[in-house]
Amino acid sequence: MAFHEIKLTVNGGLEQVRIPSNMTLLRMLRESLALTGTKNGCSAGECGACTVLLNGEPVNSCMVLAVECDGAEVVTVEGLAGDQQLDPVQEAIIHSGGVQCGFCTPGVLISSRALLDRNPDPSEEEISEALVGNLCRCTGYIRIIEGVKEAARIQTARS
Repeated sequence: MAFHEIKLTVNGGLEQVRIPSNMTLLRMLRESLALTGTKNGCSAGECGACTVLLNGEPVNSCMVLAVECDGAEVVTVEGLAGDQQLDPVQEAIIHSGGVQCGFCTPGVLISSRALLDRNPDPSEEEISEALVGNLCRCTGYIRIIEGVKEAARIQTARS
């Protein structure tokens, strides 16, 4: 099997990783970089638990080969908080009770962050649409949607 050296920015830091050709971005993050916040739910791009930002866009990391990320910028759930302060999405989802088992939470947080980066004041319909690829079996989505609306308010207040 062929191996490749790739360089990419992960959560603001430059990383150089030697990986096999067939390794997914998800496996590289978890196994090579020990960033285990990104979850492996289905390995088929259906559940959204493995969602990360790749060059600012949410992607299912189980469906992206790591070699495709050479030179890219990746943000995982570990990269959301900064300066000893939670991201507004993290803060609001916790406050709204949008976390139960927590398995889907990393993907929900990343998808919500991507939405708020594109649209700082989304409607409930826009929030639902942004989260369509993130399956949650515990919360029923109402509290998650409330959390994203609250995150938008927090973000606006901090600006």
